[in-house]
Amino acid sequence: MSGLVTVLPLALTVYVIWWLVAHVEGWLRQALIGLHVIAPEHYYPGLGLITGFVLLLLVGSLVTAYFGRILLGYWNDLLGRIPLVKTLYGGFRDVVSLLPSGSGDKRDLQRVVLAHFADVRAIGFVTREDVPAVLEAHGGRDWVTVYFPMSYAFGGYTLYLPRERIQPLDISVEDAMRLAITAGLTAGGPRSR
Repeated sequence: MSGLVTVLPLALTVYVIWWLVAHVEGWLRQALIGLHVIAPEHYYPGLGLITGFVLLLLVGSLVTAYFGRILLGYWNDLLGRIPLVKTLYGGFRDVVSLLPSGSGDKRDLQRVVLAHFADVRAIGFVTREDVPAVLEAHGGRDWVTVYFPMSYAFGGYTLYLPRERIQPLDISVEDAMRLAITAGLTAGGPRSR
């Protein structure tokens, strides 16, 4: 069992990465050949991945530019008017916006906190230092928006808490997320004082 516990996470990680790389390479290979960008005899393995990486860099550069942000805003407005697409696209966009983008965007997980609920404590992530304006009329002037991930699941809860109910933790976002998602089975960074 010890060997299985040691080898299985590594094997699953390698398999998922291999599956992802193989499928992305296959899709991009078909796109490059199907769009007549490159002839099949001139295609070399890995060219699809390189093309995908370059495309991601170009899209990232475009959306960080002023004009690109304006176009992205129009695109989001357009998709926000289509009933089913609005729900799916909005949900996916919101989940992906939790990933650190490196752009200094305020939607990133900003810091790790320990929230107090009576005698219970929970690790959470501040996503905004304020709350939506509609909650200010209900006493939310000094509240923060905190996201609490669920263990072993893709999801979580967003709570609006008074600042006095949270205390900062001296731990990285990555270590805290690992600790929260694995139900505390993984040690996460340095101990807080």
